[in-house]
Amino acid sequence: MNKSTLALAVAVGVLAQQAGAAGFIEDSKASVSSRTYYFDADNREGAKTPANRQREAAEGLKFDFQSGYTPGTVGFGFDAQALVGIHLDGGKGHHPDNNSFSPSDSDGSATDEWSRLAGNVKARISKTEAHLGGALQPNMPILIANDSRVLPQTFEGGTITSKEIDNVTFNVGQMEHATGRASSNSTGLAVAGGTQESNQFRYAGADWKVTKDLLLQYYYANLEDYYKQNFLGLVHVYPIASNQSFKTDLRYFDSSSDGKNGDPGYRFNNNNGYAKNPGEVDNQTWSATFTYSLGGSAFLLGHQRISDDGGFVFLNQGNVVDGNGRNEGAGGASFYSFTDATVGSFIRAGENTSYGQYSYDFASLGVPGLKASAAYLYGQDIKATNGVGKDLNERETDLRVDYVIQTGALKGFGTTLRHGMYRGNTSTLDQDQTRLIFNYTYAFK
Repeated sequence: MNKSTLALAVAVGVLAQQAGAAGFIEDSKASVSSRTYYFDADNREGAKTPANRQREAAEGLKFDFQSGYTPGTVGFGFDAQALVGIHLDGGKGHHPDNNSFSPSDSDGSATDEWSRLAGNVKARISKTEAHLGGALQPNMPILIANDSRVLPQTFEGGTITSKEIDNVTFNVGQMEHATGRASSNSTGLAVAGGTQESNQFRYAGADWKVTKDLLLQYYYANLEDYYKQNFLGLVHVYPIASNQSFKTDLRYFDSSSDGKNGDPGYRFNNNNGYAKNPGEVDNQTWSATFTYSLGGSAFLLGHQRISDDGGFVFLNQGNVVDGNGRNEGAGGASFYSFTDATVGSFIRAGENTSYGQYSYDFASLGVPGLKASAAYLYGQDIKATNGVGKDLNERETDLRVDYVIQTGALKGFGTTLRHGMYRGNTSTLDQDQTRLIFNYTYAFK
C-alpha cells in the first residue's frame, strides 16, 4: 500500500466517525452524468486498417459525490467518483490496439467495458482547502486533466488551494499517478517518449486578480527526472461597451531538463520532431491571443512561437506501460495552448503558428444554448528531424457546433459536433476527424 492510499484509508476512517455531523451531509452534492460518444478518425493515406480508419462508439457514466465539511476550526469532508465506460460499436476491424478511446483486449479488439472507483479526503481551515486522493482533476496552466473522450483523466496525489489573501489564489501540490481516459488502472508519470515512471510531479503557483479585468499568473512545475517548467501568464479584458470587449491573453513557458532526462527510459521524443540534444527537454514557448467580442460574435487572432532547440513539453503518461507491455489506454493529455486542436498540436521545435477563430452565440438571435465556431491554424518553420533541409509546415481547420436544451424535461441535455481537417508534410498523417457527443448530467436534490 503506497503512502497516499494509506493516508486516504486513515482519513476515511476518521470521517466515518463524523459522518453525521452538521454540514457534512447537509452541504453534500451528488450527480450522475452520461456521455455518449462517436469517434471517427480517417487517415487520408495508406490502407484502411484500424490504425488508419478508426470508427468507434462508447457510453460513459460518471457518478460524483461531494460532501460538505464537518463543523469546527478544521472541517473535514470526502469526495467520491465512480466511472464506467461501455463500448458500443467498432470491433477489431475499427479499433486501433492500445489507443486512447477505449482499452484493448488481448486480441487487440476493444474491451466491452472498463471502470474505476476513486475518492478524495479533504480538509478546510479558513479559506484554505487540501485534497488527498485519486480522483483529482487539476486545471492549471502547468497541468490540465484531459476530458476529451468518454471518461476523464484523473490524478492521484495531494493539492492545497489557499485564498487567504484577497484576490490571490495560491496552488501547491504533488501528483504521483494518473489514470488515463481509456483505462481502469493508474500508471506513473512521464512525457511523450518516456517509458520509466516518475512519481513526483510537484508544482506551486498563484493567480493574482489585480483588478476585475486583469489576471496575472506564475507557476513552477517539476516532473522528477524529466523536466522543470516556469510559466508566466497575463489575461486582460478591456470593456468597450456593454456588449463589446477586447481580450488579451499572453503566455510564456520556459522548460528545461531535469535529473535522468535524456538517459534510456527517460527520453523525450520532442513530439516526433527535432531536438538539439535528442531525448532532452529544452524549450521556450510564447503565445499572444487577442479576442474582440461584439454581441454574439467573437473574433480571435493569435500567434505562437516554439523555440528552435526542442519541442514543447507537458505531462503525458502515455508511453508508460504495465507489466504486460500494454498502455491500457493510458494515453491522451491536454496542455495549455490554443493550438491543442482537434487533431494536431503545433508544438514542434521552431514552429511558428498563426491561428484565428470566429465564434457565434445564437442567444443574441433568440436561440439560447446554440453556439458555433470555425478555427484555422497554420504552423510553419518546423525544423526537420535531422535539423537540416527544408522546414516543414502543417495546417488544420476545425468546425464545432454545440447545443444545450434550456427548458423542459431534457433541460441541460447537450450535443456537440466537431470536425477537424489536418494536412501537412510532417510525420503526422493527414487526417479528417469527426466527433459526435451527447452529454447529460442529473443533479440529485
